[in-house]
Amino acid sequence: MLKHPIISFLSRLILAILFALGVHLFLLKKTALPLFADKILEAYSVNTILTIAIVFFLYRLKEKYSNQIGFLFLGSSFIKFAVFFIVFHGAYKANGSIETLEFLAFFTPYSICLIFETFFLSKWLNEM
Repeated sequence: MLKHPIISFLSRLILAILFALGVHLFLLKKTALPLFADKILEAYSVNTILTIAIVFFLYRLKEKYSNQIGFLFLGSSFIKFAVFFIVFHGAYKANGSIETLEFLAFFTPYSICLIFETFFLSKWLNEM
């Protein structure tokens, strides 16, 4: 059994992200769409790395700043939003609009990571 909360979080997040990426690539292949277009690997990687960093950071601060964790979590969402604009927005808007496949390439890992972040952080805070 995974005892340390960070190890538990990391293993579950990585399994979920790898599973989602596998399903995502399978569906792209099944519909004869390009597998690695739309910065799909970058989107999964960046979202996962940011989530791990944010959760680790918030976990380390949860005892000392328990009353401010919610605000720190909101701040981390701003960081993710800024990274999206810096890394992905220009490439996605190159043709004038964000296509559905581009949106899904970014939003799928973003939403999975956000769900994991929210679930685990709320669980940890409730245990305090």
